[in-house]
Amino acid sequence: MQDTGIIRHIDNLGRVTLPIELRRALDIDVRDPVQIYTDGQHILLKKAQLGDVFTGGNAGGLIEYEGKLVSRESVRRLVELAGYHLAEDDEDEKPARKARKTTKK
Repeated sequence: MQDTGIIRHIDNLGRVTLPIELRRALDIDVRDPVQIYTDGQHILLKKAQLGDVFTGGNAGGLIEYEGKLVSRESVRRLVELAGYHLAEDDEDEKPARKARKTTKK
């Protein structure tokens, strides 16, 4: 954890203002959701991601990858963009998907 040297007072309603320099550095805009965590005597704030990191939506179900939420549809589109094709395995009850490189003619 890095000390920013910034000290703020809590107002009568329990609010604290985050300095604009800190919000810019962390890409936090007005009305962005922020998650609040506690760790012993520490309060941690993290910009909340409520939808797909690429589209902002949540259609197709979300999965977590490297700490980011991604929809299955975005994964499909990225696979296709990378030149691969998803093939379904008919043997399993829940199809396993295998990526296969497509050759462009």
